Amino acid sequence: MTDPVHLPLGISFFTFQAISYLVDVYRGDAKVEKNVFNLGLYISMFPQLIAGPIVRFKTVAEQIHTRAVNLNQISIGWRIFIIGLAQKVLIANTVALPADQIFSLTPIELTTALAWLGSLCYSLQIYFDFAGYSNMAIGLGLMMGFTFPENFSHPYIAQSITEFWRRWHKSLSGWFRDYLYIPLGGNRGSSTRTYFNLFTVFFLCGLWHGAAWTFIIWGIYHGVFLVLERLKLSDILSASWRPLRHIYLLLVVLFGWVIFRAESIDHLIYFIQAMFGFSQATISNPYYLDLYIKNSTITAITLGVVFSMPVFAVLKTKIQQFKATGHSYTTVMCSGILELFYAVIFIYALMLVASGSYNPFIYFRF
Repeated sequence: MTDPVHLPLGISFFTFQAISYLVDVYRGDAKVEKNVFNLGLYISMFPQLIAGPIVRFKTVAEQIHTRAVNLNQISIGWRIFIIGLAQKVLIANTVALPADQIFSLTPIELTTALAWLGSLCYSLQIYFDFAGYSNMAIGLGLMMGFTFPENFSHPYIAQSITEFWRRWHKSLSGWFRDYLYIPLGGNRGSSTRTYFNLFTVFFLCGLWHGAAWTFIIWGIYHGVFLVLERLKLSDILSASWRPLRHIYLLLVVLFGWVIFRAESIDHLIYFIQAMFGFSQATISNPYYLDLYIKNSTITAITLGVVFSMPVFAVLKTKIQQFKATGHSYTTVMCSGILELFYAVIFIYALMLVASGSYNPFIYFRF
């Protein structure tokens, strides 16, 4: 039996960054970095090395040479870090446990209700796991004087797959657009060529996540919907009721995550069959579902659904408006309450981490 091949941690991310540096220098979009230590700092920058966001050299080149760190940056970065930590520990970790348990069930154990619960939990897990890490990386970077790009913009509120990919893992989408899709011709050629370019990009996007048929199918699956939306589907969606467009997006993405999470083609087939009501489960106990739904799971799902929407942005705007129209003591009170909120969340998240709670980082393997 041959030993498994071990790859360096974060290899896909620092490889993409190195490629972007070479291409940008070749195109003249970035200057050659003559200091090998500065170039090494860019490629191996630890906050976002493991799971992104993917940073272009031209974005941080000036900051590598001359950056300033002040208390305001540290304060903002600390808050962003706490939000990311809460997303990861309070939501992603909590829904990860039932998701992993359900996806490990055999065909005779997987009921229709459990299949839908597992797909919902995994959809929340992968979003808050990755968005949480990205926010922690952005916060840490800001505390050290680096401004990293936003990586997620509430993708689950999108109303089409096209819009979803403008909001999900924006640094990866932008990388594929600038270094693959546009060089292939983008949408400048015939419709057939544009569709070919889209399929190529998403085929490679799936392969980037792992050399498995399920990842390749997931990439092609999204490519198919992007092509359909470029044909006539986008016109149909535009004329549809807004909630209907949102339901379409959520269902397409949810089934996509089932493809992404499946361990094999056989696993994918019986899981999808169960979701559509063709479950092979022989268990008839109505309380079987209760084994996977705890109060903590319900709370995490509720928080996940709420914070999949731009709640923080709305609250921030409201607080700023309230502070602008209030007296000085009102401003101090609002600031104090907000800082107390961050402190409580941070301490509670640390307690969960210290207690040895279930703590997988699913994007470490990509």
